[in-house]
Amino acid sequence: MNEEQIIGLISQNVIYLLGAIFLIIVILKGVRIVPQSEKFVVERFGRLHAVLGPGINFVIPFLDVVAHKISILERQLPSANQDAITKDNVLVQVETSVFYRIIEPEKTVYRIRDIDGAIATTVAGIVRAEIGKMDLDEVQSNRDQLIGTIKLAVEDSVDDWGVEVTRTEILDVNLDQATRDAMMQQLNAERARRAQVTEAEGTRRSVELAADAELYAAQQTAKARRIQADAEAYATEVVAKAIKENGIEAAQYQVALKQVEALAILGKGEGKQTILLPADAISAFGNAFKMLTGGK
Repeated sequence: MNEEQIIGLISQNVIYLLGAIFLIIVILKGVRIVPQSEKFVVERFGRLHAVLGPGINFVIPFLDVVAHKISILERQLPSANQDAITKDNVLVQVETSVFYRIIEPEKTVYRIRDIDGAIATTVAGIVRAEIGKMDLDEVQSNRDQLIGTIKLAVEDSVDDWGVEVTRTEILDVNLDQATRDAMMQQLNAERARRAQVTEAEGTRRSVELAADAELYAAQQTAKARRIQADAEAYATEVVAKAIKENGIEAAQYQVALKQVEALAILGKGEGKQTILLPADAISAFGNAFKMLTGGK
C-alpha cells in the first residue's frame, strides 16, 4: 500500500468518525429529558414553539432551542412589610407572605419580566385596599376573612401571568407607638370598669343573700309560731272537749295537775329551801289523785 492509499484511507476514516460524531450530536440535540419539577420552553427561529413536560421529549436539532427552563415547584416570596390605613384612620404595618407556583411557563416568560416583584407589588396594593375598607378591630378579629379576600384578589390579578397563588399569609399587624399607647389606656380603663362592675355585682349579690337569709329566718319563725299556735289551739280544743264530756271535774283535774307539776319543779331546786303551800294544796293533791284513780 503506497502513501496515497494510506492517506486516502485515513481521510475516509476521519470522515466516518466526523459523521458518527455529528450523528451523536444530532441525536443528543433532538432528545430532551425534562425533570419532574421543571418545564422547558422551546423556541423555533426566536418564536415560541412548544412547552416540554417532564419525561423524554423530541425536538428538531438546530431548529428547536430550549430557551427557558422553568421550575414548577411552589415558591415563597420573601416576607414584605407595607403600611396601610384602616377605615377608622389608624396606621398599621402589615407583614405578608405569598406562596405560588408557575403552571403556564409560556405566559410567565413572555408576559412579565420579574414575576416575584410583580406579585409582591400586586399583593401590597391589594392589602392596602382591603385594609382601607375595615376598622382596626375588624382587621384584628377577622384576619382569616381578610386573608381569603386578599388571596382571591391576587389570583384574579396574576391570572394572565400563568401563576397559581396557593396561599397568602398575614404574619403580623403592627401599630405605631402612639396608637399602642392609646389602646393600652383604653384596655386599662376597660379592665378598671370590669373590676368595678364585678365588685358591684358582688355587693349586690351579698345584699341579696343577706335579704334571702333574713326572709328565710322570718318565714321559719312565723312557721314555728304557727305550729305553736296550732298546738295551743289543739290543746284548748282537747280541754274544751273534755270539759264538755266530763263536766267541771275535768277542769278541776287539769288545774290540780298543773299545781302538782309546779310543786314538783320547785322541789327539784338546788340547796335546802322552804316551800309554802296554800291551805287547799293537800286537798288539791287529793282531788287529783282521786280523779286519776277514777274516784275510788
